[in-house]
Amino acid sequence: MRVTNVFVTVVEVPQTAPLAPYRSHIRSSSTTQSAIIQIDTDAGLTGWGEHNVNFLPNLSGRRMELQAREWLVGRDPQNIVAFHRDCPLETRLKSGIELALWDLCGKAVGLPVAVLLGGILREQIDVAACMGIQSYERSKEFAHWYVEQGFGTLKTKAGADITEDVEMVRGIRDAVGDRLRLRIDPNRAYSPAQALELCRRLEEYGLEYLEQPIPADPLSDAAELRRLTSVPIALNESVTNEASVMDIIQANAAQFLLPDTHIAGGILPCVRIGHLCSAAGLPAIMHCGHDLGPKTAAMLHVAASCDAYTLANDTTYYGLEDDVITEPFVIRRGQISVPQDPGLGIEVDPMKLKRYRVDC
Repeated sequence: MRVTNVFVTVVEVPQTAPLAPYRSHIRSSSTTQSAIIQIDTDAGLTGWGEHNVNFLPNLSGRRMELQAREWLVGRDPQNIVAFHRDCPLETRLKSGIELALWDLCGKAVGLPVAVLLGGILREQIDVAACMGIQSYERSKEFAHWYVEQGFGTLKTKAGADITEDVEMVRGIRDAVGDRLRLRIDPNRAYSPAQALELCRRLEEYGLEYLEQPIPADPLSDAAELRRLTSVPIALNESVTNEASVMDIIQANAAQFLLPDTHIAGGILPCVRIGHLCSAAGLPAIMHCGHDLGPKTAAMLHVAASCDAYTLANDTTYYGLEDDVITEPFVIRRGQISVPQDPGLGIEVDPMKLKRYRVDC
């Protein structure tokens, strides 16, 4: 089997309340942008992938498509190890292509990707609802909504102001107590001294973890923060590949790690990161970049097949107005079923792809 063509379509899908507007300390948004990858082959099979392109400058689907075609056409889509060794493309684009290659591999043999990765350990994947920064009162209101929807874990953005962060956490706890496992993510907003102040003010609220409160480097800062607080520390932006995970483990810099396909380069790196975490006794959680159907499917297959991913994985899927796949995922009681059809187990709807397409 050989690749005959590659298409890259940038789409923008509106988000709905209460997800939108999704506020971080950097910006607010009410849509999600993704690049959808379509790979055709001479065997008549088509593979679908996706990578995050939110907020990228000079975004060009045409340029990504040209780069992908120039390198990929004529190659064997089933040699994913060689793909990772040889592919010179930018990591996000590379990750979207890699998802489509896994989709093709599964379709070629009639098996779900999770089975190709070693087997399905869990058929239902817990997901954590992700929420933007909210006031004390709004966080109380939304906390009730998430519990009513059946979620057991909530992750919030943070990082604009320490007191605002604490008030948001207090609002959630005042509203629903410990019915939601709670994570907050300042996205590297704070200095080590500020992060320590935040941790000390949050210690009474029983967070599951505080995610990447400080810059990714040096790792010694994260290790020192861990030593000085009882709040568990998780790292996301620090997790870029397997080597970065080894550095984190050796530095004793985190209690939880959050890889993402568009940062690590695809499904295989996230599986390898999961294996390293499993060996080190660290839980891994799949990060979400406001994912549509194909990337959500990839998350499900990784989490289903790798024993490190035992906790709820991030999602904003509940807050999409629509999806580009023919049969959107359903979240029931905070869980999504692992697709059982061959490949990623999804197909993209051409009409939806056209409806949400961004000309770039």
